[in-house]
Parts: sequence; structure tokens; C-alpha cells
Amino acid sequence: MRIIVGQPNEGVFEACRHAQDWPFRTALLWGEPRSGKSLIARWFENSGLGDVIDDAQGWQEDAIFHRWNRAQETRRPLLIVGPPVPDGWKITLPDLRSRLGPALNLRIDTPDDDMLAGLIEAHAEARGLVLADGATTYLVPRTPRSFAGVEALVAEIDRITLERKVPATLAIWREALEIVLGGGPAGEQEELL
Repeated sequence: MRIIVGQPNEGVFEACRHAQDWPFRTALLWGEPRSGKSLIARWFENSGLGDVIDDAQGWQEDAIFHRWNRAQETRRPLLIVGPPVPDGWKITLPDLRSRLGPALNLRIDTPDDDMLAGLIEAHAEARGLVLADGATTYLVPRTPRSFAGVEALVAEIDRITLERKVPATLAIWREALEIVLGGGPAGEQEELL
């Protein structure tokens, strides 16, 4: 999937391009679920800008501590993807907590209308879903205001069109919105919102 860059995440990209200027060459990347944190982390690492620890709260704290030390020794930036410290991520290892305290915090904000439109198009493209003209104009003001919500909406549109073997037109968009926003037949989607 391609990365959609816009107001909610452009500051993250700008900071990543200047990773050598990070305090202690370390930054913490966080944001709501499905906001592209892992995609950005892969871009960062694949671009040769530094190393990455993704889903940091699932790592052993001493392993993160050793990676932080290596970043200082090698002078190679380290991007850590996880919840914000200390509010969202309670670190028990005092040495790690003190090292990550001054790290640069990079947050992906809630998607704005431009990003929602780009996300609708990107998710549809990734699924091979062709949306009729006017889809983003109609869907953006009505779509859930979250990364996971817009992903769930496009998945629901795709599900309906595949089951019925019909194109993704206004009637399908309305039905998908009702299901995703109202928790209709595809109630499992509620967990994503």
C-alpha cells in the first residue's frame, strides 16, 4: 500500500528526513490504529535514514535499551514505533525510561478531509475496487474520522460489490456507510472504529 502524505503526517516525514538532529538520535512514533506508523517505519528504514523498532511495547525492554545504546555508539538514528512515553507506555526498566524521556515525539494526527479522500482512493486501489465518479466527494463528509474507520468502510464497500457482483455506486456507498457507522450486518467492523 502506498503512503498517503498530508497534514496529519507531514511533520513526521519532515522530522524523519532530519533524523540526525533528533535528541540522542531517537524518536518515538505514535498515532491511532491503522494510521500508517509501520508503513512510515519501513519507509524510514528502507530509505537508509536509520533503524526501526516496530510495535515496541511487544519487545523486551532490555532489548530496546541495547538498541538505544547501539544508536548512540553508531550515531545511527533509531525510530521506535509504539505508544507515547510515559502516558501510553509504562516502561518499568528505569534506565530505558530515562533514555526515552528526552526522545523526540512524532505523532500522526487524526486524518483531515484531504487525507480521508486519499485513503479512500488508496484502499480501493489496493483492493482493485473501482469506485464510481464522485465517490470521495460523497464519502469524505460521511466517513468515520479515523484511519481504521475509513479502511473498514472501503472493505465493506468491496465486500458488498463482490457478493452482489455489482459496481461500487451511490447505493452501495450508502449501505456500506450504514453498516460501518451503525454496526449493521458487518458488526465486526465496529471494533476497528
